[in-house]
Amino acid sequence: MRHYNIPVFIPELACPFRCVYCNQYNISGTCKAPEPKEVNGIIEKHLQTIDYMNNDVEIAFFGGSFTALPQEQQNVYLEIAKPWIDSRKIKGIRISTRPDYIDEEILQNLKNNHVTAIELGAQSLNDKVLSLAGRGHNAAQIERAAIMIRNMGFETGLQMMTGLPGDTEKSTMETAHRIIELGAQTTRIYPTLVIEDTDLAELYQQGKYKPQSLEKAADLCAWLYLLFQTAGVKVLRMGLHPSENFYEGGSLIAGPFHPAFGEIAMTRVWNYRLKDIIPERAEKLIVSAHPTQINAVIGHRKTNKEWLLDKFRYVEFKAEPGLKKEQIHVDFY
Repeated sequence: MRHYNIPVFIPELACPFRCVYCNQYNISGTCKAPEPKEVNGIIEKHLQTIDYMNNDVEIAFFGGSFTALPQEQQNVYLEIAKPWIDSRKIKGIRISTRPDYIDEEILQNLKNNHVTAIELGAQSLNDKVLSLAGRGHNAAQIERAAIMIRNMGFETGLQMMTGLPGDTEKSTMETAHRIIELGAQTTRIYPTLVIEDTDLAELYQQGKYKPQSLEKAADLCAWLYLLFQTAGVKVLRMGLHPSENFYEGGSLIAGPFHPAFGEIAMTRVWNYRLKDIIPERAEKLIVSAHPTQINAVIGHRKTNKEWLLDKFRYVEFKAEPGLKKEQIHVDFY
């Protein structure tokens, strides 16, 4: 059974701050939030391509600070989902929001209206980094909100970013460890990009901000992925998923963007796993992985395969349904 989100983007809707990196109109390709009557059309369109009878499907209100909306407006959006949930075509609702717009009353209203998962834009759990990013809240507020969400039975997600102003690999890893300690069930990892019409773009043009390289961002995300997986935290995404206009239309100024960033990072993940188990000397190598993971093991543009062929005379990759998705097995002769 697979999980599907039906995304409804509400860019910057109700967000009381504009972070240094943020211009969601460029990122999402959406100039305004959809009218409530448009949401049904979005749902219908997506359900035409999803086998909802045999998979879990959620409506996901992403892009804005959902709980910063007046409660009446929140409920207008949430009530749209009710007939779809009653018909069992939709499992529930997922929202993204800010940690400083969470309290017991807000959470109870969400629970009463079929919200099943809440993702907090944490970005960092370092107060200096949060301040430089213009987030408008501190790490203690993230921790408080995450604990409240978890204790009320919602699936709890904490999104994080890498390469923010003032951030280091050390503080990034500390954020990841704290996300684990807070009991998050899911996370998303977004390398910081420099987008037009943002404060970060000005800092970059003034030489006061240097973005991560693609190589370093992918490498750090791979280590974060391995850390989260070991701790049982599901990584829902690595890298931004922009509109076509974003990567064809020029709103990106700088930063580690690639349309296949997640694949590149997963190539690194499997590379590190292979390094742990391949022999120093052998003639023939047979690498087995779950059928859904075999392409990732081979690597983006066959990077891992070519790396192994430099070390061994013969390399074969086999799909093995009996293995778990995170497992890999190597035979050598």
